[in-house]
Amino acid sequence: MPKIKTNSGSKKRFALTGTGKIKRKHAFHSHILTKKTKKQKRNLVHSGLVANANLDQVKELLCMK
Repeated sequence: MPKIKTNSGSKKRFALTGTGKIKRKHAFHSHILTKKTKKQKRNLVHSGLVANANLDQVKELLCMK
């Protein structure tokens, strides 16, 4: 049985917290920032947690299942 490889894109985008939750960054903060308000850009800086609806998919990509 071959080893299962972790998805390369996923391992760059997600990180584990100390309690085992999966941390993510917000989209829409890399370019075309001139038309976005200061408030929008400021709120996109903070990281969030992966939603329960997507948790199984992300865990599979990270080979945690």
